[in-house]
Amino acid sequence: MRTIVFTGGGSAGHVTPNLALIARLRELGWRVEYIGSSTGIEKDIIRHEKIPFHSISSGKLRRYFDLKNFKDPFKVAKGVLDAYVLLRKLKPDVVFSKGGFVSVPVVVAAKMRGIPVLIHESDMTPGLANKLSVPFASKVCVTFPETLKHIKGGKAVCTGLPIRDGLLQGSAARGLQLCDFHRQKPVLLVMGGSLGAQKINEAVRASLGELLLRLQIVHICGKGHLDPSLEGKHGYKQFEYVKDELPDLLAMADIALSRAGSTSIFEFLTLRKPMLLIPLSRQASRGDQILNAESFRSQGYAAVLPEEELEPRTLVASIEQLQARADEMRKAMQGGGADRGTEAVLGLIVQTAGA
Repeated sequence: MRTIVFTGGGSAGHVTPNLALIARLRELGWRVEYIGSSTGIEKDIIRHEKIPFHSISSGKLRRYFDLKNFKDPFKVAKGVLDAYVLLRKLKPDVVFSKGGFVSVPVVVAAKMRGIPVLIHESDMTPGLANKLSVPFASKVCVTFPETLKHIKGGKAVCTGLPIRDGLLQGSAARGLQLCDFHRQKPVLLVMGGSLGAQKINEAVRASLGELLLRLQIVHICGKGHLDPSLEGKHGYKQFEYVKDELPDLLAMADIALSRAGSTSIFEFLTLRKPMLLIPLSRQASRGDQILNAESFRSQGYAAVLPEEELEPRTLVASIEQLQARADEMRKAMQGGGADRGTEAVLGLIVQTAGA
């Protein structure tokens, strides 16, 4: 029996593509183990899927000054030791990393033990964790063709993003029933990422009076961001976070409003959901979401509203324009090829393990 160890965490975007691969590998008879941090979102997601989970010490990799930067290298070093011991016990044929700060010790330990490593980079430019991990990897899977030029050594392969089969099996009828919606009015799905997006939440809620005249809205607002005063409001349904219900909500939605994390936008592309993207600003990120959003805009898959321009008036106008262009976007998405990522990455995993 082949064994694979997955790693990646810090946000849902560093975990959910792994789930697509895990489901397929289990069908093929592989033994699957997962290494993550004890405090990250990956722990709950992976255990919910009943996948063996092992935690290691991890420190955050920061690009800015923080006193924690002086002690976190010691946490990373301990994480390498933790991962080294775990890998000796688990004896995997291959390690697959989706990125995030917890993945670096696992990748380094795998290299030390002579275990081949595959990395997947979702965004157009590699994050810091993946930049540090590339020298230890056999191959680097990338989502955007534009990313190939950022990976040195001829290691990069454009595979696309693994997409969970379950996302394609949602029921619009179940989604409508869950939200108490009907079919007479289009549905807007609002997502701000696994941790929520306060600025998007505020703008959407400030615009509800106008938006609900022509839309029903299901709003995934992030943990701790529910607004009790809006509970029971007709045509508006809010959730902190969804797991099993997400395929049904996606099937129900006609259009989407989202941040521009690559996992979410490629899922929308696969499901042919026209999208309005509000990427994290450069002040709040390294700018990767801005590049992701611009790529989708240029290909005709999405409209973009910069966060600096986000206010109720511009949000309403942008959603109206999105509705007007929805059919045009769906047509462009038909040639997107977003549903081939899982097979491409699986092929590399099997090939690397065999080698």
